[in-house]
Amino acid sequence: MAQSAGRLLSRRSAGVIGKGKISMGCLIGKTAIVTGAASGIGRAIALRFAAEGAKVIVADITHTPKEGGVPTEDLIAAAGGTAHWQHCDIAKWEDVDAMVTGAVAAWGKLDILVNNATHWTSTRLTETTNEQWRDVMGVNADGYFYCCKRAVQQMLTQPIIAEARGRIVNITSQHGMVAVPNDVAYGVGKATTVYLTRQIAADYGRDFIICNAVAPGRIITGKPGIAQDPKSLDYGRSRTPFHRLGRPEDVASAALFLASDDCTFISGENLMVDGGWMAS
Repeated sequence: MAQSAGRLLSRRSAGVIGKGKISMGCLIGKTAIVTGAASGIGRAIALRFAAEGAKVIVADITHTPKEGGVPTEDLIAAAGGTAHWQHCDIAKWEDVDAMVTGAVAAWGKLDILVNNATHWTSTRLTETTNEQWRDVMGVNADGYFYCCKRAVQQMLTQPIIAEARGRIVNITSQHGMVAVPNDVAYGVGKATTVYLTRQIAADYGRDFIICNAVAPGRIITGKPGIAQDPKSLDYGRSRTPFHRLGRPEDVASAALFLASDDCTFISGENLMVDGGWMAS
């Protein structure tokens, strides 16, 4: 994954590959926070945003990618981008507050928040302990609430530029709309975030805050457990009309559009990135 992530960053460095610098694209001058950015989908989003010119807070509870390799912020820096790692457990308000406050102190504003950090148990209802339920909902529901709340608080203080004070992109899941097999807490948490996205769009649209979501289908990452189970992968392939399963970069491309100034008059949407799974 480290090599593919590096190639992604290089491919976005049009005209300056070999000079050690990234391109200045559609996020030039923007500041962004990406939670859960050490690994997987969050890592791909952070790399893509940096390649498009954003200054990125790589927020996570660890530096170490689950896939192995170079930390996300180091890859960005090596290509000439700007990124800082920030320890943040989004289940704790004080961590979220410090994350946003630190980004603003460093760069003066917060243009984009991508809520990507997640937690799961892979347990059915009767097998899920009360502690497991609280742990998953603490991240997938409470954590997204904390991040959105703190971001909106900051964005409301900012000037309107390109018809927006700021943009929020929540990474949900197709399992916010259909049942996730044997993982009740994960699915309920993602459904909560789908609704939260719509509520923020409805309540703060007149304040020039845009809030959307990306709902990945089956994406191949370094996530352990059932995600790597051969039978589960075979089922995902059988249910996906597209000729392959998803890659983190597929989600990053969707998040980039929703975070950019090209996203106008679109708010409250939950964009499926699932190879047609939900359409079939």
